[in-house]
Amino acid sequence: MGYIQLTKNNMEYEHICCALGAKQYEQAVNDKKQWLMERMEEGLVFYRLDERAKVFIEYLPAEMAWVPIEAPNYMYINCLWVSGKYKNNGYGKQLLDYCKKDAIARGMDGLVHIVGKKNLPFLSEKRFFEHMGFGVVDQADPYFQLVALKCNEQAVVPSFKKCLNPPFIGQGVTIYYTAQCPFAVGILEELRDVCEGKGITFNSFRITTKEEAQNGPTIWTTFGLFYNGKFITHEMLSPNKFDKLLTKLIVEQ
Repeated sequence: MGYIQLTKNNMEYEHICCALGAKQYEQAVNDKKQWLMERMEEGLVFYRLDERAKVFIEYLPAEMAWVPIEAPNYMYINCLWVSGKYKNNGYGKQLLDYCKKDAIARGMDGLVHIVGKKNLPFLSEKRFFEHMGFGVVDQADPYFQLVALKCNEQAVVPSFKKCLNPPFIGQGVTIYYTAQCPFAVGILEELRDVCEGKGITFNSFRITTKEEAQNGPTIWTTFGLFYNGKFITHEMLSPNKFDKLLTKLIVEQ
């Protein structure tokens, strides 16, 4: 099996892996493709297995990344995903090696990525990155960790930004999100319906620039769910799971 790089020339007819088979997210997929094409002007690469599979890596220079980190001259990995029957076949290592070689060819000092302290949905497994030579260089509440792989030992150590400037977050449910993931865009109306059924205020705000993303309001800007002003989760929940979580939060308040 070979690999293919998505470009502006083939984006229209090539799939982007993550929302394969999710017909209800067609508009969200189009939003993601548009977001990718805009980021390609800033050095983003989307490289995937040439199959109808969820096997891909997406990365760009950390200065252009839509996350609040300080990692000058590093390559930031947006997403590395190998799923289903394709796991345990070396694809993750191959994709990471491709990214590393690209970063070195561009004269960069290393790679950086956000993981969870433990295995969590939509966050990469820290154990895999540690196995590939990455080390934890910073962490942020409640469970985010920054891992880095240096190609230049004299390079600065990446870190999370310490002075985020989150906007005021009011009562009820508030979600901040970007177009980076079709699931983040596609699930919003279903979550809104759950809130309306419980009489809870629901607000969603789309982050539309890297400047907004790099200054909060959450570490993993693809999706951040707040309840009564408190960060709850980065996980893009199904309506059923969200309903159960909301019931729990209401009882605990």
